[in-house]
Amino acid sequence: MARVLFVCLGNICRSPTAHGVFHQRVDASGLAHRIEVDSAGTAAYHIGKAPDQRSVSAAQRRGYDLSPLRARQVEASDFGSFDYILAMDHSNLANLERVCPADYKGHLGLFLDFADCSEVEVPDPYYGGADGFGHVLDLVEAASDGLLGHIRQEIAD
Repeated sequence: MARVLFVCLGNICRSPTAHGVFHQRVDASGLAHRIEVDSAGTAAYHIGKAPDQRSVSAAQRRGYDLSPLRARQVEASDFGSFDYILAMDHSNLANLERVCPADYKGHLGLFLDFADCSEVEVPDPYYGGADGFGHVLDLVEAASDGLLGHIRQEIAD
């Protein structure tokens, strides 16, 4: 079983989008019994809240359902539970690195490391316009495909 945690700041835009997209990709690949998906935020701003309606709407237009997801904050126990902890940007990665136990054996890094694109971070669309949410989806879809390919290869080995 591979366990993947997507992380952004508040867990209402980027990480739930990654969660929903990657979860659907995993289901479609027939690997739902081998790959578990979750998302969280480094901050406690929105605990228990649904994803931002703009994220939900943008995802819905592409066939993804984010409505069951609820925001939560990263916990110390996540490092013992997840094989991949993937941050949306350098700031959240730095926050995760500060609390990461020295004995963590999983992959802690940037989500876009798995995408074939020139961008390094998934930008936060929260304070921008509707186009930002579509751009986040473009990046998340590309990284999800790359991550799924990577995990498939690891499962096969």
